[in-house]
Amino acid sequence: MRRAVHHHAEISAAEAGRRLDQVLAERWPDYSRSRLAEWIRAGELLVDGRQVKPRHRVSVGECAVLETELAAHPDTPAPQAIELDILHADEAMLIVNKPPGLVVHPGSGNPDGTLVNALLHYDQDLETLPRAGLVHRLDKDTSGCLVIARTPISHRLLIAAMKQRRIKRFYRALVWGDLAVGGRVDEPLGRHPVDRRRQTVRPDGRRAVTHFRVTERLAGATLLDVELETGRTHQIRVHLAHIRHPIVGDPTYGRRGAPGGLDEGQRDAWRAFPRQALHAARIVVPHPDGERTVSAEAPLPDDFLELIRCLGHHDA
Repeated sequence: MRRAVHHHAEISAAEAGRRLDQVLAERWPDYSRSRLAEWIRAGELLVDGRQVKPRHRVSVGECAVLETELAAHPDTPAPQAIELDILHADEAMLIVNKPPGLVVHPGSGNPDGTLVNALLHYDQDLETLPRAGLVHRLDKDTSGCLVIARTPISHRLLIAAMKQRRIKRFYRALVWGDLAVGGRVDEPLGRHPVDRRRQTVRPDGRRAVTHFRVTERLAGATLLDVELETGRTHQIRVHLAHIRHPIVGDPTYGRRGAPGGLDEGQRDAWRAFPRQALHAARIVVPHPDGERTVSAEAPLPDDFLELIRCLGHHDA
């Protein structure tokens, strides 16, 4: 699908003498300066009906006219009618509650049936954005809040907010062992030297900081509230395993067996839990309009709640 785009702008006195691509990047913030320069070079953006160069110095009263089409981003997957749990929606962004087991983006072994396929069915305009507007990711078996941009400018602003750590992410994690108090893990992370699919604590890695506090002590396990200060791949899973309290059910960084002290029913509940007990419970996002903050919460999935109940928590 290709979407027609038409814009025009008359140059003001305050803009006179500046480069055309600079002026239009400010006038039409949905488009990057580099994309505008491509359209200028291709003759799809004309000034007073004539083709110019991106460095053209504009004059008062000149009229810039853009007539082009936005094509789908390369390698855009097909839309699929997969149900979405929308926690927040407006013209600039979405926040969805990703269920456990849903892969975020198509890849090796998962060519379709992903969150991106579902997003493209929900809003076909997302096909013009990288990765259908995804601002960050969650592992397949981690559930909870995910942010999606809906326009080019909101995508740029939200990606920048994530890099600047202005998007606050809060998780709920169930870990093995009895943690007395909360704390902070400040350990650099990088790829495992042997298994490239894993991350590990290593001195030459990228700085990673995870904060956690105890929410409830259960049979053989502790329920934690976790806040990310940085957002490295598998950060929570690796950091909690590093302090010898791996996430319950984690197939990559967890332990092979349950700790002692569980009764048979609790052991059965642990064996039946098919994934890591990690949930992106809340997210706080500076809205791209610069005028407000959006907060969303995702309830714990039923299987997570049932595991908590079986391990002795009765207030979930």
